[in-house]
Amino acid sequence: MTVSIKSLGIDRLTTDDKLALVEEIWDSIPDADAAPLTEAQREELERRIADHEANPNDVVPWDDVKASVTGRLSK
Repeated sequence: MTVSIKSLGIDRLTTDDKLALVEEIWDSIPDADAAPLTEAQREELERRIADHEANPNDVVPWDDVKASVTGRLSK
């Protein structure tokens, strides 16, 4: 049997349940070496960390981002 979204019943889950499942799958990956970063990805990550450290208050809480996106999608 081929594993697919439909065969596993994932297509019947709510969006919130699908996101929770994605998080659970991601958390089950044993180590970072399972998905190594390219040099460009590593440089971008380092740039973002440096930007955050330089501007620690320049953030938007996840709940605000999610509400904004949900609001745009529901229009």
